[in-house]
Amino acid sequence: MSLAEMAAPPAPHTELAVSWPGWVEDNAALLIGIPLRIALIVVCVAVIRILAKRAITRVVQRILEPSPAAAETERSRRAGRGPAVLQRDASRSGERREQRARTIGSVLSSIVTVVLFVVGVAMVLDQVGIALGPLLASAGVVGLAIGFGAQSLVADYLSGMLIMVEDQYGVGDSVDLGEAVGEVEHVGLRLTHVRDLNGGLWHIRNGEILRVRNDSQEWARAVLDVAVAYDANLDTVYRVLEKTGHELRQDPAFAGDLLEDPSVWGVQSLDADGVVVRVAVKTVPLKQWGVTRELRRRTKEALDAAGVEIPFPQRTVWLRGEDRADREQVGLGS
Repeated sequence: MSLAEMAAPPAPHTELAVSWPGWVEDNAALLIGIPLRIALIVVCVAVIRILAKRAITRVVQRILEPSPAAAETERSRRAGRGPAVLQRDASRSGERREQRARTIGSVLSSIVTVVLFVVGVAMVLDQVGIALGPLLASAGVVGLAIGFGAQSLVADYLSGMLIMVEDQYGVGDSVDLGEAVGEVEHVGLRLTHVRDLNGGLWHIRNGEILRVRNDSQEWARAVLDVAVAYDANLDTVYRVLEKTGHELRQDPAFAGDLLEDPSVWGVQSLDADGVVVRVAVKTVPLKQWGVTRELRRRTKEALDAAGVEIPFPQRTVWLRGEDRADREQVGLGS
């Protein structure tokens, strides 16, 4: 081979054939390692999400189906063997438990999905070589702005989550939320719906609920204040009230609503028109109002039969005359 042939450049296809295998060999880690790691990250995130959703499903299932021990405790409570009886309509109780479980499960699933997605995207971007610092800084600024603009919305969702987790109230409960008083028809993460006595439906943001009075948990109390005349014999009044309460407890129509015999607490106050005596009895939830009305009716009949007078408003009228004759003329005398 001559010097001219040796100095001549190689053919283009020969240079490509020589350079391509070398380039592949030099960038093997880039071509195989990065996609493999990305695929591994995706698979790990998917597996973790599946396992987390299965765990959440089991938690929801346990909430929907109480353990045998808890069911036995509930049955004994309903039979009246426990210190307090929680009696709700079975359908409403099941609806309440299901709504609570489904909502908690949905929230937990969404949180797990979002967290795993963010972590997975960050790991993939790191493998590709994209700097995460500027992205995290930008996301922090955007998140801060959204947080300031949606403070009330975040407070509503957090409050709703705590209400469900702590089981403060649920569907079918009779509650007092301040201005809204009535029966709970729906409990969501942001809003609570309450139907009041007049049929109005209240939509209350959970973040605005500062205190709750629940009349549907464990037990309730019927309280009746009975006013009698000042000249009435209080011992007689006590006996009449105790007998009336005992008869109410023995009545089959109300025996299941009363957890104990009504007790006379004694003189509650001394009013201008008479003496107020208080009677109280522990009842099952949501039955205290009906028991109070029936006890009031029977008390009225029993007091009438015993000859105990119920006081009426007394008013003193003073008539001022110019002399004694004027007073005698109007019938007041000296």
